[in-house]
Amino acid sequence: MARSFGANSTVVLAIIFFGCLFALSTAKEEATKLGSVIGIDLGTTYSCVGVYKNGHVEIIANDQGNRITPSWVGFTDSERLIGEAAKNQAAVNPERTVFDVKRLIGRKFEDKEVQKDRKLVPYQIVNKDGKPYIQVKIKDGETKVFSPEEISAMILTKMKETAEAYLGKKIKDAVVTVPAYFNDAQRQATKDAGVIAGLNVARIINEPTAAAIAYGLDKKGGEKNILVFDLGGGTFDVSVLTIDNGVF
Repeated sequence: MARSFGANSTVVLAIIFFGCLFALSTAKEEATKLGSVIGIDLGTTYSCVGVYKNGHVEIIANDQGNRITPSWVGFTDSERLIGEAAKNQAAVNPERTVFDVKRLIGRKFEDKEVQKDRKLVPYQIVNKDGKPYIQVKIKDGETKVFSPEEISAMILTKMKETAEAYLGKKIKDAVVTVPAYFNDAQRQATKDAGVIAGLNVARIINEPTAAAIAYGLDKKGGEKNILVFDLGGGTFDVSVLTIDNGVF
């Protein structure tokens, strides 16, 4: 079963929106070196993309007019669906609709979190070379397995195309945020997803650090400790940051 937001949905969506702002705060810095750099918040439940343009941050609306896109991928007999289109048909096509893939990326199949999630999702998570893969039927009844990186890449591609449609040009560079608790394997897997999506991931940045940058806390002198609450759709974590004259 898909996880339900319930009464907390407004709070979760608001924090997802700010997550994109956090990614963009670093994209602005990278843009001075690389040119046009987009910021992507690749979330468990929703993702968003934006760009620093004309002196301010612009969160880009997708083709449905929404500034956040469900991190869902669906497969039918005739096409692959991403975002709202995938989520809207999930009730009638549950075994072929993939979500919460961020909870799998960079993990081993035997990881206790993977085993727990296998019992909660309607699609099949299978073991391939010791890693969790998603097995679904695609068009013409063909069964195929996808790595979490490949599914994430489909979502990143959607974000990339959304930005390109808005900017009117091709984009190759991006900053992507990840949870502070992500280990090296999870960070590398996220970068690999970016490569599959045709992106150069200029930087992977911790979400709490990006949050502090977005609020300009690195610009204030002196040493300070900051408590950051990151309430997302799939996880909730708390981090303590120490900033000393702009250095985290």
